[in-house]
Amino acid sequence: MSIVQELGPTIVGVLILAALATGVLAAYRVPRRWAPLLAVLRGAAQLAVISLILAGVITSPLWVAVALIVMFCVAAGTATHRIGWSREHALMMGSAMAVGIVVTLTIVFVSGAIDFSARYVLAIGGIIVGNSMSIATLAGRRFTEGVIGHWDEVEGWLALGATPRQSTLDLARGAVYGALIPSVDQTKTTGLVTLPGAFVGAIFGGVSPLEAGRFQVVVLAAIMAAGAITAVIVAAWLAPVQRKPLPLT
Repeated sequence: MSIVQELGPTIVGVLILAALATGVLAAYRVPRRWAPLLAVLRGAAQLAVISLILAGVITSPLWVAVALIVMFCVAAGTATHRIGWSREHALMMGSAMAVGIVVTLTIVFVSGAIDFSARYVLAIGGIIVGNSMSIATLAGRRFTEGVIGHWDEVEGWLALGATPRQSTLDLARGAVYGALIPSVDQTKTTGLVTLPGAFVGAIFGGVSPLEAGRFQVVVLAAIMAAGAITAVIVAAWLAPVQRKPLPLT
């Protein structure tokens, strides 16, 4: 069977699904309705490239480290873009994500929860980087949108003598909680509503369900720990607000 025949049905199915998402958004006149289609096409291209690359580097600690650094830089840049690009925001997102990821991975491997090897470092590291990016983005956007929506209250607190950090403390805490909701829901419904990709992939790779479950539990706990650290740092960094933020795009 040629590669065209093997991948043909997959390509057709993916294009139909992406076109369906675009069509639904277009029918409802949602802004940037092409975003899902472009994201799918970009993701497919990137996965094709990374699959070829990882086939040759997955056992090399040096190249695994390089791959994770590239993932982290792209993730931090994406999260920064979502709340408005600036050097301060880039430093904030990079620092928050780095602390959460490094602390979490250190605990995972030092405790022996997962064997320390290039393969596992790449697998769990990539998962944590991706989820930290999403949580950092949500924390930053929820906080900024909260401040904009409650600016009268923030100004009121400032007028009463509260510090910039005190005037937005409740909004910052709410932003952290809101940013973690998707991860919390995913974690507590695992096995009932969803079967995570890492779990299913491990089983398809020949690992026993028990071993796959052990790995997935560690992954979920790591996502929660890294996400909590990242979200708190982002919200605390943004919290001292002295003027109304610009609307997010």
